[in-house]
Amino acid sequence: MSLVQDKIQELEQRAAAIRQMGGEAAVAKHKEKGRLTARERLAALFDPDTFREIDMFVTHRCVNFGMQDVEIPGDGVITGHGLVDGRPVFAFAQDFTSRAGSLGEMHAKKICKVMDLALKAGVPFVGLNDSGGARIQEGVDALSGYGQIFYRNSQASGTIPQISAIMGPTAGGAVYSPAMTDFIFMVKNTSYMFITGPEVIKSVTGEEITFEDLGGAMTHNEKSGVAHFACDSDAEALAQIRGLLSYLPSNNMEDPPRVPCTDDPRRTDPALDAIVPDIPNQSYDMKDVIRSIVDNGDFFEPHQYFARNMVVCFARLNGRTIGIIANQPKMLAGCLDIDASDKATRFIRFCDAFNIPMLTIADVPGYLPGSQQEWGGIIRHGAKLLWCYSEATVPKLLLVTRKDYGGSYLAMCSKDLGADMAFAWPTAEIAVMGAAGAANIIHRKEIKGAADPAAKRKEKIAEYETLFSNPYCAAARGYVDDVIAPRDSRPRLIEALEIMCSKRELRPPKKHGNIPM
Repeated sequence: MSLVQDKIQELEQRAAAIRQMGGEAAVAKHKEKGRLTARERLAALFDPDTFREIDMFVTHRCVNFGMQDVEIPGDGVITGHGLVDGRPVFAFAQDFTSRAGSLGEMHAKKICKVMDLALKAGVPFVGLNDSGGARIQEGVDALSGYGQIFYRNSQASGTIPQISAIMGPTAGGAVYSPAMTDFIFMVKNTSYMFITGPEVIKSVTGEEITFEDLGGAMTHNEKSGVAHFACDSDAEALAQIRGLLSYLPSNNMEDPPRVPCTDDPRRTDPALDAIVPDIPNQSYDMKDVIRSIVDNGDFFEPHQYFARNMVVCFARLNGRTIGIIANQPKMLAGCLDIDASDKATRFIRFCDAFNIPMLTIADVPGYLPGSQQEWGGIIRHGAKLLWCYSEATVPKLLLVTRKDYGGSYLAMCSKDLGADMAFAWPTAEIAVMGAAGAANIIHRKEIKGAADPAAKRKEKIAEYETLFSNPYCAAARGYVDDVIAPRDSRPRLIEALEIMCSKRELRPPKKHGNIPM
């Protein structure tokens, strides 16, 4: 055998050993829990045979606490690039079978290198997190590693899409990088996020709580809103990441990919003409409206379980990606509250950063009243909606289906906040407030002094409804561009999007605004 062949054989042997990850026993133990290995996850994320590993042979250089004798294949993380539906993506996957995927100096440097490459190349970055946290033996070097990753998350934000999947335990400083990315996927019953774990909480506060209740997938999807998706398995999470990427551009200088449309852009839907109930306080499902309007009824919904009075989702109109923000009358009558404001704000800013036109569908009676909302800062949180709609320069369409009252009318992308084209159904009620409340205030003395106060009140409510509880007053002032039959919503919105897709809008030069956080 020649010298070159010897060298090639050595290369293959070294690579094969590293591909064994933490060893047969550690891999078997990992898979017993229903979890894929880091390499299996990368294989599922990328198109077949397209993943190319970078820094396979990197090793740690820690000599503290006997670490000089400890081998960690790939230093506990696999990094590289590949194709997702033929489009390039960089990624890392932490390997829990190798020293619990703990993060040390070289582990972090591997992640930082592919983050830098993703930013240079202008392609999305995906992190598959499964780590026991900082490698304590490396001390401040591990902390420095986290800091370097956080810095790059900030630099990449708004420039390339950043997606995180939590596929195992993620605690302490390890949770902050995912929180700085655009979307977080979690796997039910096997993934956790928390700053301090159950044992620390018990020792400090006496509170007893399980891992799942403290930081499981549904906890962060329903209660905290930290995570955007809750999946039943590793495979489902990876498939959903591929689905999300299909809606997104590779970077902020590109438009989202346009796909062939198999749904007639001129299609109308007579069922929409009857979807709004005759009785004002009855609800309907806003998702039915969305399904009727978008291509093939398909949409992709982040934050499905959080702040359900607001719906945000990606969909397509005539093959073009759009972001939809809509009140949900089925939950809290579609009222705006703190969580709904935060949910919509983050989604709107993402869409604006990545050139995704937005459709707002409004059916909102107002802000949720109550002392807890006021003390929780609904003024500050609600102001975020006003801010981000005003800040956004992508095409913005508005459709009002029913109630659109007061400050919440403004907060749901009114013309004054930059809606390029606004449409309303004949059932729309665009006013300062509902007719009953308005009549009670305007005609208080007249109602009180009437021989039959109830009849007088009913008369004044009807009078206000005739004047203001309709879309025509707003249309007469140009705040609504057209009143349309519900059945025509899809073709009219597609026409508006097509004409506005070349929109260009410049803003005053500045470092950045000071959003009311």
